[in-house]
This record gives sequence, structure tokens and C-alpha cells, in this order.
Amino acid sequence: MEQQKEPKIRHYDDGTASVLRKAVVYTELRFYQRSDVLYQLTQMFCQRYLPKYGDRTVDQMVQAARSTKQNIAEGSSDGQTSTETELKLLGIARGSNKELQEDYQDYLKRKGLEEWFGKNERFESLHNFCKEHCKYDDYKDVLPKMNDEELANMAICLCHQVDAALTKYIERKDREFTTEGGIRERMTAARLGQRETQREAISRLTKENEELKRELARLRALLARD
Repeated sequence: MEQQKEPKIRHYDDGTASVLRKAVVYTELRFYQRSDVLYQLTQMFCQRYLPKYGDRTVDQMVQAARSTKQNIAEGSSDGQTSTETELKLLGIARGSNKELQEDYQDYLKRKGLEEWFGKNERFESLHNFCKEHCKYDDYKDVLPKMNDEELANMAICLCHQVDAALTKYIERKDREFTTEGGIRERMTAARLGQRETQREAISRLTKENEELKRELARLRALLARD
């Protein structure tokens, strides 16, 4: 069991303690960037290879891709005030990503197409590309040139990478919550820290006041001798 430790408290420029965690710039998270690629890829895939009407799979796949991306964004933003909400939303994002992966795997099975694995030369090339590139700008010129088997395998590869990164990220956030506590602990630590800061300021001012009094007495004594 990990030992409880004091939350890391930030301070504003004027020294006031803040109960908020450091904001996460979710757009810089590589697994968020990959989830955005998955959302764009999924919309393209559904438009090209699934029926426009009468197939709920289209809505389900697009919604799953969107849910992954949006819940990462919302969870990261809400994490400033609530680790509980952040973990819940990141968990939803991971579930949606798994659902999307299953949909692509089911498509390959239905169409009799191959899912690429391991030592497959196409898999290795695809895996390396996805590993080295995470922003949509890196994919937008490539996707239109790919067929359904290639797009589905790329999506599955990205889903695996998003899941692996999300799993590690959720574990790290869980450990932070376990060892540092939530908003209540941060509020307590911030208040105690603020009181300590105020006591330090009062103590410093008191010492300065005593020094000024002594200096004033010294000057008065000099003037009296003159």
C-alpha cells in the first residue's frame, strides 16, 4: 500500500494557494491526437464502405470514435477539479475505443478480409507508421488512397495504441489519487498552506517592526547626546 503524501499545491503569482491541479493540455496528449485521427478515419470509412441508410453500424462506429475523443478532452479538463470525474470519463473513452476496435474487426470478418498481425509485412509497416505519426495532418493525404482492408487495419492498429496509452495514463491518475487524495484533501492542504504563509508573513513583519523600533531607539539616543 502506497503511503499517503501531501498534494502538490500550486500558487498564483500573488502567493495565494490554488486547489486546482495543473491543467492538462489534452490536445498535446498523443493518445488524444490518435483518437482524433480515428474519428476522421471512421467518418471516411463509413461514408465509403457502409450503407448510407438502414445500417445502425454507421452511427455506432462514428459515435464510438467521437465518444473516445470527446471523453478524453472532457475528462482531462474536469481533472483540474475532480480526479473521480476524470477517471470515469477516461474509462468511458477506453470503453468506446474498444467498441470501435470490435466494429472494425467485425467488418473484416464479414467481408472475408484479413486482420494483420505480428510478422505480417503489411502489419509491421502499418504499425511503424502509426507509432511514428499521431496527428491527423500526417494521415490526411494517405487515407484517401487506402482501400477498406487497409483502412480497417489502420484503425485497429490505432485503437490498440490508444488503448495501451490510455491504460497507462488511467493507472498513473489512479495512483495520484490514491497517494495525494482528491479535491477535499487539496482544499485542506491549500488552506493549511495559506495559513502557514500568512503566519510566516506576520512573523517576518513582526521581526521587521522590532528591528525598526530598535533602530529608532538608537537614533533617538544619538540625538539626545548631541
